[in-house]
Amino acid sequence: MPRSTEIVGEKTNSTGLLIHRIIAYVVLVLLVVISLFPFYLLIINATRGRSQAGIRWYPDHFLATNFKNLFSGSTAVAYGSVWRSLANSLFISACASLLSVYFSALTAYATHVYQFKLRKFADMFILIVMMVPTQASAIGFYQFMNKLGWTDTYIPLIIPAIAAPATYYFMKQYMASALPLEIVEAARIDGCGEFKTFNRIVTPILKPAFAVQIIFTFVTNWNNYFMPRLILTTKSKYTIPLVLNAMRYAGPQEKDVGMFSLYIVLAILPVVIVYLCLSKFIIRGVALGSVKG
Repeated sequence: MPRSTEIVGEKTNSTGLLIHRIIAYVVLVLLVVISLFPFYLLIINATRGRSQAGIRWYPDHFLATNFKNLFSGSTAVAYGSVWRSLANSLFISACASLLSVYFSALTAYATHVYQFKLRKFADMFILIVMMVPTQASAIGFYQFMNKLGWTDTYIPLIIPAIAAPATYYFMKQYMASALPLEIVEAARIDGCGEFKTFNRIVTPILKPAFAVQIIFTFVTNWNNYFMPRLILTTKSKYTIPLVLNAMRYAGPQEKDVGMFSLYIVLAILPVVIVYLCLSKFIIRGVALGSVKG
């Protein structure tokens, strides 16, 4: 009797686990469908015509026409070059992301490794800077850039991105959990310089953190509309959000919903590619942490 009771109990537990797993998979599938549904509609709209009414569930035959209109000379004159805006956004986002992540990690390394009197004050100051919204300092920032002659250039969109308080705090917290000070001390004993220690020893340890923050900062700069709208005035220097905004507020005669949707699809692709390229480092870091724990 006890043996049969144990067998029945094991079957009941396995059945309960199976039901829980099925419910979890069903919920996950529903969440995936809900998340991807807007993108599906966007792709469908990119194949539709100039004017659209209602929802269409299957592709139309205007995709080639939308491509032709999107990359035509008249579109470049009216809103700005599509290829050039893609290249501009890619250049700004890549430079700002790499510089922001590297120098934020370098700053976090300094406050994590070195013991100095003003370390707490530095953390508090960076926290205060993070609390100041960009819009609050926009007028003074524009006036300063204008005096330097940097308006209508990419410099104000790249160089100030180096100071990223949120990225700094993320890097510092990651170092506190993943970077033992003994490694740095061992490198110093072996005669390794500080920058060499950071670039050769610390940076490989921070690859998962780098990947996460590059994705976040890349997406932030890719979608940034406020600062490019404030700084850039020449259409040839427009980024993707500026061109999309010009298309969105076009007149009734010029507005092309199919072309607009196609441009949004093309604008999303680089972000997806960046995520797919860097996601392996995130997964590897999570797996390494779980094995270490």
